[in-house]
Amino acid sequence: MGKCVVRSRIGKVGIRLAGFMLAVVLLTGLSPALAAAPLRLAYPDFWPFFTMTAEGYMTGFFYEIVDEALGRMGIEVEWKEYPWSRCQVLVHSGEADAMITVPTAERQFYTVTHSDPFYVKELKIFTTVDNPKLAEIRRIDSIDDIFRLGLVVVTYNGNGWNDEYIRSRGIKIYESPQLKNVWLMLANNRGDIVIEWPIAAWPQIKAGRVTNRIVETSVSLEGMPFHLLVNRNSPYAERLPEFNDVISQMRCEGRLDEIIGKYVVAP
Repeated sequence: MGKCVVRSRIGKVGIRLAGFMLAVVLLTGLSPALAAAPLRLAYPDFWPFFTMTAEGYMTGFFYEIVDEALGRMGIEVEWKEYPWSRCQVLVHSGEADAMITVPTAERQFYTVTHSDPFYVKELKIFTTVDNPKLAEIRRIDSIDDIFRLGLVVVTYNGNGWNDEYIRSRGIKIYESPQLKNVWLMLANNRGDIVIEWPIAAWPQIKAGRVTNRIVETSVSLEGMPFHLLVNRNSPYAERLPEFNDVISQMRCEGRLDEIIGKYVVAP
């Protein structure tokens, strides 16, 4: 195996930041804790990425990875749950600093991000047991085949990956305001396929009691690369290169695999 090398900027950036923060503290008389406001991170409830337990504490592997990385940088995070479409509106307006998602062209108009994704989500095609095109769906090789077959994709409001890779190809889409209802729509033949991550999909399929109606095919499309996206005007935007370095270091340490392994069990 190759050697894991991290080209770190943390030392220089950290020294400069520490000097700046000390100056702010000395000039304003504020304590270090009050010198910088927490990073406001908007997220949708989506297991196993991020969710609030009944006991009132945050869990999920996106939460653990990002919270630990920012903690290593000395950044306090304020996690706030909203519907997914609302999360994007809040980051766009600057009422929230950041969100965790795929950096689509539209989102990059109002956010900046780091160079390397901290997680790539594998996407599989799901359909119904009685879809008349089931045999053809199982042979799909690319997104172009979805268009060629005239398939209708069911998804949820605010799915930027679908907007960028599916809707942009002229493929017909039906959207649900809530992710959990996507599977009910598919089961009731409101569309032909759903493109989703199996580990998150099956708990929702079971919760909707439509397991006997849904088929997971072996067709795997290009993955969704997840990043921390920060509003361009946020004071935290300039620290994204440092965040990228911290994530790289956590990957080298095996820390990312350790966190993900607590939630995702390989088949």
